[in-house]
Amino acid sequence: MAYQDEYQRWLEDPYFDEKTKAELRAIGGDEKEIEDRFYRELEFGTGGLRGVIGAGTNRMNVYTVRKATQGLANYILKAGTGAKGVAVAYDCRRMSPEFADVAALCLAANGIKAYVFDELRPTPELSFALRELGCTAGINVTASHNPPEYNGYKVYWEDGAQVTPPHDTGIIKEVQAIKNFSDCKTMDKEAAVAAGLYQVIGAEIDDRYMAELKKQVIHPDIIAEVAKDIRIVYTPLCGTGNKPVRRILSELGFENVYVVPEQTGPDPEFTTLDYPNPEDPKAFTYALNLAKEKDADIVLATDPDADRLGVYAKDAKTGEYIGFTGNMSGMLIAEYIFRERKATGTMPENPALVTTIVTTNMTFPIAESYGARLIEVLTGFKYIGEQIKIFEQTGCNNFVFGLEESYGCLAGTHARDKDAIVAVQMLCEVAAYCKKQGKTLWDMMIELYEKYGYFKETQYTITMKGAEGAKQIKETMDKLRSNPPKAFGDLKVLRFRDYANDCILDMETGEKTPTGLPKSNVLYFELPDGNWCCARPSGTEPKIKFYMGVKGTSLEDAQRRVEKLTEDVKAVL
Repeated sequence: MAYQDEYQRWLEDPYFDEKTKAELRAIGGDEKEIEDRFYRELEFGTGGLRGVIGAGTNRMNVYTVRKATQGLANYILKAGTGAKGVAVAYDCRRMSPEFADVAALCLAANGIKAYVFDELRPTPELSFALRELGCTAGINVTASHNPPEYNGYKVYWEDGAQVTPPHDTGIIKEVQAIKNFSDCKTMDKEAAVAAGLYQVIGAEIDDRYMAELKKQVIHPDIIAEVAKDIRIVYTPLCGTGNKPVRRILSELGFENVYVVPEQTGPDPEFTTLDYPNPEDPKAFTYALNLAKEKDADIVLATDPDADRLGVYAKDAKTGEYIGFTGNMSGMLIAEYIFRERKATGTMPENPALVTTIVTTNMTFPIAESYGARLIEVLTGFKYIGEQIKIFEQTGCNNFVFGLEESYGCLAGTHARDKDAIVAVQMLCEVAAYCKKQGKTLWDMMIELYEKYGYFKETQYTITMKGAEGAKQIKETMDKLRSNPPKAFGDLKVLRFRDYANDCILDMETGEKTPTGLPKSNVLYFELPDGNWCCARPSGTEPKIKFYMGVKGTSLEDAQRRVEKLTEDVKAVL
């Protein structure tokens, strides 16, 4: 049992501190727990690390963070870009400031300057900061919307997006090449500061970030006219969004912004939340209570690292608050930006709307309506950010808006990751525009459905934890890949896309064509009438996700169709 050998090594090796060893001694009789902590190394994937905090090779701790950073430092030094430095940010979670310093001091010990934020900051501001400072890379210590026992470590490259090929695989190889934790460098913080290798950053970057956000405003006159009449309830879900969201709304002139008091300050335990994710309706419990008290027009929630935005809006006809999926809020912002940029003559030449393969198909008619090029990429906002770099290098298109179904979007190119701060700003501008016309966000959403079709999407997720769970997830994907279903219920599979093997199979003719996208463990089933299903293991959690989308003739019909497709997918599994 190799995991037992590794467990003993951690107990005996003087490199590991006494606190770590005490934690490991406490689980001495728990074979399953020892196996889970040591059966593998916490995988440094294409975006970095994410896992449960604790002692062990399969956990987030100072040793795994230092090892990841040493691998990154080795890659940077081999690339010859160490003189440019690395920006480091962190969120509100347990050990986030400590992990940020571990990373910064490892970089410093390798002669690479670290620019470290003075306190917690949103993920998109890290993306902005590293480009603003001219850094070669960025590190963000965050587990985004995961439960409190998790933390994570995201790596960005000089373009501001999370690492993509060839940098992701190159960094992974460097991390994997480190066989001993003791080979990872570090140094004293005071010595690093004295050597000019550790620099604190803060307000000056905040100011520049805010200035860039404001450039996305299309109708400042409308905001000025009706902002005092709009009531906004906001919750940062105990995370990083509190200060930047309140600041941008205040500076734009929105006067009636009510922040959920129980969720205003950073709370690594998320004591008022079952799950700090704006995709979860329960995360809005406190916010909706406050909304009813204040008679709010809109209710907003950003996840702990403020790259995702959840939305509820009041239906004036019923007085009820209606939840918007990420697809819905993203379409509201996309339609507004494209329509108003065209109307005001501020649309760039060759505009592009960038989205992922599991995002709503409403993107197709919207792009067509405004003469924009629609580009679909793999799941993960880093691929959307990568398109901005390609546009800049080739001049082929101009990025106008990007979105993914998981409540993330980006207006502008100040960042290369999803940005809930700019999403709040744009959605509040949309709300102001609607208010001036005597409408609500829900009214505008209905108008979009009537104009483009009643698109509806959902997810079905299976959680499989531990070593056995990882094996089951692989077996499920292998089964679907080797023997793809010919139908889901009465919906025939027209084409089967296997992104791992770069193949699209026409299920009727047998013809095979390439997907045209990078290889990824994703399976996609094209169904009649714009229906679809996609299977993908999560890159950050022990889950396999099934994404589904339909197009109906009404809200009720779309709901019926998506519920039936979900049951048909379960039946196949």
